[in-house]
Amino acid sequence: MTDACRTDLTIAVAAGKGGTGKTLVATSLALALVGRDREVELLDCDVEEPNAELLLHPQIATRTPVLMPTPQVDLDVCTRCGLCADACQFSAIAVIRQAVLTFADLCAGCGACAQVCPTGAITERSHQVGVIEAGATYDGVRFFAGRTEVGQQRSGLVTRMLKREISAGSTSILDAPPGTACPMQEAGSDADFCLLVTEPTPFGLSDLQVAVETCRELGVPCGVVLNRDGIGDAGVARYCAEAKLPLLLRIPHDRQIAEAYARGETLVEAQPEWAGRLRKLYRRIETHLQTKAR
Repeated sequence: MTDACRTDLTIAVAAGKGGTGKTLVATSLALALVGRDREVELLDCDVEEPNAELLLHPQIATRTPVLMPTPQVDLDVCTRCGLCADACQFSAIAVIRQAVLTFADLCAGCGACAQVCPTGAITERSHQVGVIEAGATYDGVRFFAGRTEVGQQRSGLVTRMLKREISAGSTSILDAPPGTACPMQEAGSDADFCLLVTEPTPFGLSDLQVAVETCRELGVPCGVVLNRDGIGDAGVARYCAEAKLPLLLRIPHDRQIAEAYARGETLVEAQPEWAGRLRKLYRRIETHLQTKAR
């Protein structure tokens, strides 16, 4: 197969825990693919602690605030009927006798309380919960990152707004948050494929198994990148074989790679031969998806 393959895949890069090399794989893959008859973009969806910029060094051109509407209650109009509290699935509004309490940190901004209010006592006021940064790297990778404001607990809205930047016809790499909780699921739920980065240790295997089950619940096909290959044991490889899970790439336990990462360099920059290996990884993903579609 040649490089003339699909250019519009959205690939989430995730890991059952932090520290496995997820961001290194995501950024390196983006650099390996850019400029080969395709447009490539990387979206840093780890909106609580984005760090892909440390490896890609993009020039940020714009910063757009992410605003969330929260309810404001006019107590002179409110009848304390409690319909708003009943409608709120997040306990962000409560009616206790004559008091009406709102909790902005719990609010999801769905607007249900205002819709059910029979007297029109509830209006919405927007406040900033994050920002979307947009720019590009010197190599031509379009770069987007979401950042949740300090103290804000609703990162999901920032992720959803960030994913609106995904461009039709582009190869989109999503650097998902570590773990398998809601932030990771929000980032990877609409992807065509999820690359799960792990390491050959018992902890790596345990976290991988949970991540695979999460992807299956989301209905997103997945495959494995084994980082630091050469340490630990063969448990991850055995699991992949037994679970019929494609083990798509092995990255060796290499001091030069670790030193390059510490300097803020990707695999492609540290060892240019990795560009070809990562392009083969992309083609393997495409082949896997084609096989599943038959």
